[in-house]
Amino acid sequence: MKLNNTEPLEYSTNQNQMNILGFWIFLGAEIMLFGTLFASFFTLENGVGSGPSGAEVFEITPVILETVILLTSSFTIGLAIHAMRINNKKATLAFLGITLLLGLSFLGVEVYEFIHYYHVGVTLQTSAFSAILLTTLGTHGAHVTFGLFWGLFIFLQIKKRGFTPETTNKSFIFSLYWHFLDVVWIFIFSFIYLKGMM
Repeated sequence: MKLNNTEPLEYSTNQNQMNILGFWIFLGAEIMLFGTLFASFFTLENGVGSGPSGAEVFEITPVILETVILLTSSFTIGLAIHAMRINNKKATLAFLGITLLLGLSFLGVEVYEFIHYYHVGVTLQTSAFSAILLTTLGTHGAHVTFGLFWGLFIFLQIKKRGFTPETTNKSFIFSLYWHFLDVVWIFIFSFIYLKGMM
């Protein structure tokens, strides 16, 4: 393990640098996944059949709430990484914890939203539109759920071991993942919800 003192700790070994590069490549595959979902949505969004359309079922309040929660969590994970880089363990854990609580809150609102969709007749079997809508939202929600467990494990590792090349590398990679989910949500908010409400 070769340490490089001129780089932040998360970049300080060759292995860490390769981990970060590998994760960027992984995010490229994730972009393809969500790109395929968006392309499918744009193809099927008018296929409502006898079911409701987006304009009939979308509610602005939960969507705005979800957006504010996720954007705030993107800010707090950035603060966590900043605190990590200035070697402030307490602040890192606090901001990481807030990020995870915000992610959990987002999922709570999304569960409410899915219950609402079910009650107004939006299911996987209702129409092509409802199937691709629920698939796209569900895929993003599954990624957030995975991120919560991942972030919790990192939180516990930092609490136990402090800042090491390994824990800082994992934290930085997690922050990239979390920012990616926030960017995907902006596309969902803009091109699924807002467009569907018009």
